Amino acid sequence: MADSSAKAEWPPVPETAAGWARGHVRPRVVVKADLLPAVSVVSLVALLGVPLGWGWSRLAPATRMRVVPGGDRVALPMENWHRFTDLAVFMLLGLAAGIVIAVAVWFLRARRGPVMLFAAVVGSALSAVFAMRMGTAFANSLFAIEEAPSVGQVVSESPELSTWWIVLAQPLAAAFTYGILAVWNSQDDLGRRLG
Repeated sequence: MADSSAKAEWPPVPETAAGWARGHVRPRVVVKADLLPAVSVVSLVALLGVPLGWGWSRLAPATRMRVVPGGDRVALPMENWHRFTDLAVFMLLGLAAGIVIAVAVWFLRARRGPVMLFAAVVGSALSAVFAMRMGTAFANSLFAIEEAPSVGQVVSESPELSTWWIVLAQPLAAAFTYGILAVWNSQDDLGRRLG
């Protein structure tokens, strides 16, 4: 017969686990120490939007248009699909950049945590906005029309991004990748302490 004064725990906790839980101090989120590195990460990641925009302007296909009477332009058959291709190329570049940014920020081992996650996501969002603005500017200069085209002439119209929703791909990829790395790490302090 079991002693009624002893409390039974369910599920039973092994002695080593119970001792570890009593003597273990949970790591706290460090905000002040991580603030300056987080600002640096936001700035550096945001500046990556310029080469991303340049790369998109070179990879995205232009739409070939025929000049009709009145000066209007009409897309050649099947050329309207390039509007989707422009978005797809931008999204894939953003996803790749978000993954690379998250992994690079994760390697800042002494600064791992929610502050750096926030910095990576904000920097990625700014980077995507810069890439969108700079990419369309680079593409417009690349496909600039020097002189007025004549009727019947085929001209290339610069690629364009028709929706602002596409800028969410990069920060979402960064947040998802950083979260996967944190879950995979499975340490309370995310491995911040080197010793």
